[in-house]
Amino acid sequence: MPRVTKSVTAKAKHKKVLNATKGHYGARSRLYKTAKQSNIKSLQYAFRDRKNKKRSFRSLWISRINAGSRDMGIPYSKLINALSQKNIILDRKILSDIAVSDNSTFKKVVETAIS
Repeated sequence: MPRVTKSVTAKAKHKKVLNATKGHYGARSRLYKTAKQSNIKSLQYAFRDRKNKKRSFRSLWISRINAGSRDMGIPYSKLINALSQKNIILDRKILSDIAVSDNSTFKKVVETAIS
């Protein structure tokens, strides 16, 4: 029976890891052992930052709504409270987009919420 080596499998495995770490700095993209560590860490960062991305965007939307509402003379918290009491269902993403791009519509939304 012929002798079987792991060379084909190992080469494929190494190639897969090295392709995944293309663009990493120095040895992290060239040497298998460090590339493997770098790849594991990069996947951990990717997982964590998919969650952080949502957090960051929500924070950005709130800042934009706050800036727009303060121009109208009402702070963010009072605007959101007024919107919820009037059952105006606009999420923060849409509200911030309106505040940035269409000032007259945002003004109407604020006036409707306050009155």
